[in-house]
Amino acid sequence: MENRVIVVHASGRLLDQLRGEASRVSRANKVDWWMERGDKGTHFCFEDAETKMAFASICENLAISYMEV
Repeated sequence: MENRVIVVHASGRLLDQLRGEASRVSRANKVDWWMERGDKGTHFCFEDAETKMAFASICENLAISYMEV
C-alpha cells in the first residue's frame, strides 16, 4: 500500500529541496519513495505511513501547502 502527500505549491529549488528531504527520510526509514506528476501538483509517494508523516512534517516546517491522500 502506498501513502501519498501531494505538494501543491512547490517548484524550482524548493521542489529540489523536497526531493532531497524525501530521499533522506525514506533512507532513514529504509523504505522506497517515488514522485509522480498529477493534476493538482507533484505526488510524493512513500511505502509506509510513518515516512509519509515525517515528510508532511517537513512540508509544514517549510510552510509548504500540501494535501494528504
